[in-house]
Amino acid sequence: MKVLVFESNLMWSSRLVMSLGAFGHEAILLGPGKPWPEAQAAIVNLGEAAYKPEELVPALRAQGIKVLAHAGHKEKELIELGRTIGCDRLATNSELTNKLPALMDELGAMPPKSL
Repeated sequence: MKVLVFESNLMWSSRLVMSLGAFGHEAILLGPGKPWPEAQAAIVNLGEAAYKPEELVPALRAQGIKVLAHAGHKEKELIELGRTIGCDRLATNSELTNKLPALMDELGAMPPKSL
């Protein structure tokens, strides 16, 4: 699956790109405000203000891209934001680290949500 990665933290971004590649996905790391290619999925850090997740997620979903968004387990307001803006799947940072293959399988099996 082609996966867009919206993450500016160097440790997170490199870990995600390497892990996704190891699990057979094609990961594309994108900076804020950059156009993105066609893809089946995206991983969005809800805590990245530069990416404006409240605008980014609906734009991705409008193109049929499934969104896996993450935030810290104590960042309840960001998790709620993810629900409000229509993320297909929400995960805590630790879930993303420890369960990435299962999360990607789950995301790939989901039918697209209607907007």
